[in-house]
Amino acid sequence: MKFPSLDLHGKSAVVVGGTSGIGRVLALGLADAGADVAASARRLAQVEIVAAEIESLGRRSIRVTSDVAERASLEQLLAAALAAFGKVDILVNCAGIIKRAPTLDFPEKEWREILDTNLTGTLRACQVFGRHMLERGYGRIINIASLNSFVSLMEVAAYAASKAGVAALTKSLAVEWSKRGVLVNAIAPGVFRTDLNAKLLDSPRGAELLVRTPMGRFGQLEELIGAAVYLASDAASFTTGQILVVDGGILASGVNQ
Repeated sequence: MKFPSLDLHGKSAVVVGGTSGIGRVLALGLADAGADVAASARRLAQVEIVAAEIESLGRRSIRVTSDVAERASLEQLLAAALAAFGKVDILVNCAGIIKRAPTLDFPEKEWREILDTNLTGTLRACQVFGRHMLERGYGRIINIASLNSFVSLMEVAAYAASKAGVAALTKSLAVEWSKRGVLVNAIAPGVFRTDLNAKLLDSPRGAELLVRTPMGRFGQLEELIGAAVYLASDAASFTTGQILVVDGGILASGVNQ
């Protein structure tokens, strides 16, 4: 009996928002598992850096920018990936923004920007790349949800609404596309230390998050790679419409002390 493999050799992936934070780590993780990877974002200098890192792992990459707010740029990214790789098997949607502020006076303009990037931007990428995958009868789409898809954190209502929407969108697309060979799932990261949130995690808010984490520590971004490789692989052939939580046990916990 041959078991489904986690090996991604022969697969090609596009990671939107793939040049920093979670996106960069997942792009490199997919490449290390064998995939050719296009890591795209708005700034060309960062795209070029990550492309070189991917190529240093012995995989192919391309140097193409994109902006999830502009459908045409996503279509250009797809065309470039097809020219380089011949197909796109895997799409990872990592582009996202957040702002913390009281909801009562939160500006509608900033609300719309967050929803447009995090939720509608994910939809745009799913539509552009999903069409290609549906035509081929094969695809793996991995969206990035959040703890905020399930529970509320203080003063990030716009972000929470967008990520709850990503979870719902993931399930809806799975229902529509899975019979046609395109499996759609999401990863919901817990609290991971990055350069951008280090100050927050060293504050009283970070201390509360740490108390609520049964493992007693924050995650390292590399600990998300296993979930992404699994969902991108043939080993996940009967997994669709799922939100895979990688959070050190936060959502499972009640009183930890």
